[in-house]
Amino acid sequence: MYIIIGGGGKVGSSLARKLANRGHAVVVLDKSAEKCARIAESTDNVLVINGDACDVKYMEEAGAERADVLAAVTGDDDDNLVMCQLATEGFNIPKAVARVNDPRNERIFHALGINALSSTTIITSLIEKEATIGDIITLQALQKGNLVLVEMDLPRNTPIDGKKLVDIKLPKKVVLVSVIRDDEVIIPRGNTILKAGDAVIALTVPDNEQALRDILAGER
Repeated sequence: MYIIIGGGGKVGSSLARKLANRGHAVVVLDKSAEKCARIAESTDNVLVINGDACDVKYMEEAGAERADVLAAVTGDDDDNLVMCQLATEGFNIPKAVARVNDPRNERIFHALGINALSSTTIITSLIEKEATIGDIITLQALQKGNLVLVEMDLPRNTPIDGKKLVDIKLPKKVVLVSVIRDDEVIIPRGNTILKAGDAVIALTVPDNEQALRDILAGER
């Protein structure tokens, strides 16, 4: 498939590498020249364009008229929404998949017919239509409001920097799904050491979301 990824951060670069390794044609669009250079240097078989995926000009340069999928994975939900609307309404791209940073925005994306999720692994599965039973159960739980998928970059001053996961007192009913570090996806275990700058993805119940964010940010 021909896939355009809007956003070249940790999620976008990891997604690009994974999809390219699976034989897909991948284009990454990002406004940051630094991020584009890093992806170009570290990832093979991926076309990188320094430009705004919300801009028709750069979408045309990326070949949007022949794309099969757009994955909008920046850290800004508004940008991701604009990208998906531009892709489906402006270029007739058959499928738009978005990363939602604030779970409260998920219903807006769904109402517009956009597949909206927060995990790189689930996004990849949706693009390739290979979602597992576990993915489907997780998605149903998210849609029913029983779970929230929390994504957060650990700040520089977090007190959990350098600590093993087993030594961090997390709220009950919290499962760390993955840790993204320097474009590498880590499946966390008890002895996994968390570091400032890591992008942490976790599942929890809605009542525990803020407590989890506070602990990760070092506010508790």
